[in-house]
Amino acid sequence: MGFTKFVFNKLLGWKIRGSFDPGIRKSVVIVVPHTSWHDFYIGAFARRILNTEINFVAKKELFKKPFGWYFRWMGGAALDRTAGQNKVEAIAELFAEKKEFRLALAPEGTRKKVSSWKTGFYYIALQAGVPIIPVAFDYKTKTVKIGAAFYPSGNYDEDLPELKEFYKGVVGKVAEYT
Repeated sequence: MGFTKFVFNKLLGWKIRGSFDPGIRKSVVIVVPHTSWHDFYIGAFARRILNTEINFVAKKELFKKPFGWYFRWMGGAALDRTAGQNKVEAIAELFAEKKEFRLALAPEGTRKKVSSWKTGFYYIALQAGVPIIPVAFDYKTKTVKIGAAFYPSGNYDEDLPELKEFYKGVVGKVAEYT
């Protein structure tokens, strides 16, 4: 881990503020803003330094040979994206199957600028009975910020402004998409 921390802190100039509560073994981790492919390796460095398992879901086809082992090693879980499937329900079931599962999602659903977030992250957390952990990759300050657990009330319209408050002033890699 020393090498990872050296590269992250000294060579790339990043730091981490906050941490994941070790008592919370299941959560939906929302990462905002998601404006660049660089977010992937920033997240990979952060999770290694924090020694915290962070998972993701991807289409099941990625988990076949020759790279399936890599995606599983990186914390991936296969998702059947066939039309007509209830993806929120399918993902919520993954939480029941696992002892520890922190699902990272980008509520924007794309790396481009959006006017509103997709709601799946919220309803996955609600159905799975897990908190939402807000995480920001602030490229302006080169800081990965990890917020406190947020427990959804079931009223998305009331909860969303509270979640978005965490991201005020955060700038993504592509600032104009923030």
